[in-house]
Amino acid sequence: MKFTDGFWVLRPGVVAEYAHEAYDIDQRDGTLVVTAPTARIRGRGDTLNQPLLTVTLSSPLEGVVRVRIEHHTGTRPSPGFRLPGARNGEGSIAFADATGTPGGATLTTGALTARISAGAPWRLDFEHNGRRLTGSGHKSVGYITLADGASVSAEPAGVAGYTRTGLAPAKHYVHEQLDLEVGETVYGLGERFGPFVKNGQSVDIWNADGGTSSELSYKNIPFYVSSRGYGVFVNHPEHVSFEVGSESVERVQFSTAGEALEYFVIDGPTPQDVLERYTELTGRPPRVPAWSFGLWLSTSFTTDYDEATLTTFVDGMAERGIPLSVFHFDCFWMREFNWTDGIWDARVFPHPEQMLARLHDKGLRVSVWLNPYIAQRGALFEEARTQGFLVARADGSVWQWDWWQAGMALVDFTNPDARRWFQDLVRRLLRQGVDAIKTDFGERIPLDVVWHDGSAPETMHNLYTQLYNEAVFEVLREERGEGEAVLFARSATAGGQAMPVHWGGDNYASFRSMAESLRGGLSLAASGFGYWSHDIGGFEGTPDPAVFKRWVAFGLLSSHSRLHGSTSYRVPWEFDDEAVEITRRFAELKLSLMPYLYAAAGQTSDRGVPMMRPMFLAFPADPAVAYLDRQYMLGDDILVAPVFTESGEVTFYLPEGTWTSLLTGERVQGGRWVTETHGFDSLPLYVRQGAVIPRGTRADRADYDFRADVELHVYPGRVRVESIRLTAPDGSSELITVTVDASGATVATRADGTPVPVRMV
Repeated sequence: MKFTDGFWVLRPGVVAEYAHEAYDIDQRDGTLVVTAPTARIRGRGDTLNQPLLTVTLSSPLEGVVRVRIEHHTGTRPSPGFRLPGARNGEGSIAFADATGTPGGATLTTGALTARISAGAPWRLDFEHNGRRLTGSGHKSVGYITLADGASVSAEPAGVAGYTRTGLAPAKHYVHEQLDLEVGETVYGLGERFGPFVKNGQSVDIWNADGGTSSELSYKNIPFYVSSRGYGVFVNHPEHVSFEVGSESVERVQFSTAGEALEYFVIDGPTPQDVLERYTELTGRPPRVPAWSFGLWLSTSFTTDYDEATLTTFVDGMAERGIPLSVFHFDCFWMREFNWTDGIWDARVFPHPEQMLARLHDKGLRVSVWLNPYIAQRGALFEEARTQGFLVARADGSVWQWDWWQAGMALVDFTNPDARRWFQDLVRRLLRQGVDAIKTDFGERIPLDVVWHDGSAPETMHNLYTQLYNEAVFEVLREERGEGEAVLFARSATAGGQAMPVHWGGDNYASFRSMAESLRGGLSLAASGFGYWSHDIGGFEGTPDPAVFKRWVAFGLLSSHSRLHGSTSYRVPWEFDDEAVEITRRFAELKLSLMPYLYAAAGQTSDRGVPMMRPMFLAFPADPAVAYLDRQYMLGDDILVAPVFTESGEVTFYLPEGTWTSLLTGERVQGGRWVTETHGFDSLPLYVRQGAVIPRGTRADRADYDFRADVELHVYPGRVRVESIRLTAPDGSSELITVTVDASGATVATRADGTPVPVRMV
């Protein structure tokens, strides 16, 4: 939202009151409480008829400072997000000497210090070991009042209304502005498909079903990470508006409706350190089962299918030597107009338990589609209505509309009984033989409703997806065990990374959509999400063979890989014979990399580091990587540059060092841009110098024994002794000691001294 008309003038109908000075600073129960009047106090008379803002500083976690700005504290506060890592009282407080200049106080937690200066002008600085990261200065902390009809849209002044979110402008807002330094770049704010670097953008944190070709996002996360090695998390599930160097080009502004604003500054010093602290605070991605990293094949959406059809697909993959891990049933496993009732359409699946058993006998896992809407014709609607399990309007009637499914209503997950009722539906499916759930939708959440627990509609719009995915993930964990639970979810908010996996939503069958999908995935990774997938070949439309084959290589070098479409099938022989060969080649390549990928997944669950890493995250000291959004690191050591052209020409950047092609063994010197031309069976896939890559000696399935069926590929680069950990799908692990001497000779041994096969690359 924009409150000003240029640098000097407020928009018509906007009244702004700014924190003018730190009038006094108190210490209360481990917090710093700052009284910040909105005018300079020179005498007693200045304290009359004047609002003030209260700014409270505390630390919920080492290296994290909480800042809470409040106007009237008697109003209903935002509940904020659940913060499982918050411990409070982590910081130490110090006051400047009374004779010091400029005076004030500090809150220090780890290497992060929040420094509040006494008096005017308002100044709050955040420092890492004495180096200033960012701060809040004159006219940064603001309390905004709007007259009726005032425009606070992100469009230029004079454009009436504020319609991006469907919310009418509120009466009051609180905003903060934090400085941007010269050359500083900002990343994150959820899965966003536009420019990867957010500088210059206006971003609304408001979940919407907008596809991958718009500014809307299924996964809006009010968290960003800066190239200067800090992050900012705004603790509001309600609508939050970010102006990233847009309204004020030298600041990031964030604002929300109401009387209070709470945010956290999260220390690094590296961007990966920021993500580690952020996910400790909001929730770490757990381990997901090894089989989930294999290839998923879907029925697609509106295509015709029955057991004979899917058997043709499954057997066709096996006959062509393409290893398949999961078969997915999209919406029409249930009868049309009945979604979601959890009942198999008996016209095409008369014996679902036997069918699921047959798929399991073929070595496959099974996923089915669900959403949180209950269609009026479905068998469960009347039960849910009479039990009060559906979201209601103010007059007590059930909220319904005809978008998506006729007369559909919405499960009220704030009602514990409704939550258990929906979980029983999921539990029945799992006991039939289903292994994973695709939790679709969760973004189209209405505002003209009343929630069972009294939550504000504006709070529940973004937060709904959290309750929905948590309910399903909890049942999967109960029924399948820790480490075996996996979703395929579309919507998310802050903390959603704790219920993996997420996929990128509705893209198109084009190279442009392939590129925008990658931008969305990298943006989500910078927002704390460890695993991510996308519809290989594009969801809407039918890809031409070139798009499909290039996308297969990209998709099978993502953390999770699914073939899925809307109106057409995605089995590779639908395209051409070469597509079959390409799918087999990259499916086997991914399975051979499973010991390496599963180790990277361990970093995701242990530290919150994403498996697919934007280049700025992996090489924060290299200024050349700041804007790179067409390549990424897969784990610590493998660089992937998908090809977005039919011709195969691709330009990418290699950081300093010697890089070795994983596919050909060719060595290339880094610290420069490289242009190559690749056939459909290839792409730039480079290993950094000195890497030890555990490779599987089998490539027929994703969940083999990564400790026994393994060979260590050692890349030249340095003399060293190091340990790497190999983890099996059952969670057991062991450390392997790798010794490389000055001649390049390498020995790898287990703890008992037995050797591990080594290949020098």
